[in-house]
Amino acid sequence: MYDLAPLARFGGLLATDLRDVTHDPEALDSAGFWAVCADFEGRLTCARFGDVRPDPVPAPVPGGWRGPAAGDWTSSLDRTAYTAGVRRVREHIARGEVYQANLCRVLTAPLPDPAAADVDALTALLARGNPAPYAGTIRLPAHGVEIATASPELFLRREGALISSGPIKGTGRTAADLLPKDHAENVMIVDLVRNDLGRVSETGSVAVPALCAIEEHPGLVHLVSTVTGLLREDAGWPELLDASFPPGSVTGAPKSSALRIIEALETAPRGPYCGGVG
Repeated sequence: MYDLAPLARFGGLLATDLRDVTHDPEALDSAGFWAVCADFEGRLTCARFGDVRPDPVPAPVPGGWRGPAAGDWTSSLDRTAYTAGVRRVREHIARGEVYQANLCRVLTAPLPDPAAADVDALTALLARGNPAPYAGTIRLPAHGVEIATASPELFLRREGALISSGPIKGTGRTAADLLPKDHAENVMIVDLVRNDLGRVSETGSVAVPALCAIEEHPGLVHLVSTVTGLLREDAGWPELLDASFPPGSVTGAPKSSALRIIEALETAPRGPYCGGVG
């Protein structure tokens, strides 16, 4: 889709007129509207746009997106391998090496017609069925980045020196489905995020203004907490991203142990993490 113009779409805003693309996180401390793609390992593609205007996600156009057929998908871990991996994780937990490790499998499939696949049309379809608060598009085909996300999770927000994160753990159809286990998982990840933000925050500034709040979405509810801190004067986006990647909500705790287990058991790179950055 090299003939489609670059764009980014988030929070009711449409960004066009691409001015700059860089992998250097220091650029994010400069002025302008930046769209950021970060993979699980923290590698960045940062795109600055010159024209930003209010523009809601358009209604889906029939035939605008034609995705893979259901039978075309393949998994990086089949059922047997995934079950064996979960068994290994439980063994690590039993030995006291980790509290939780999030084992993932990557699903991939070829597009039936890549030349006619506009990822922004996929965003429109997702918004109709799953209007997530951090949904959006990053379309940079010349730079190998074409993402449609329907994420409900705030990874990082920075407003001056105030930094915050909104980790999610615990999902049910209704609040009545949420178990003590869900609350315990959420508190565990909150502690992990407090530690991450504490690495770059002013001493004593890290706080949890909301713990295990119930957030309603179409067809389900999440337990969402809010962790905040005041960024140190000698720290900026590079230090904040370095302290926070990979996100604890998709790794486990302690993060270092979970990452070691994930590296041993997963067979394919995870690709982009689709939590919101603001």
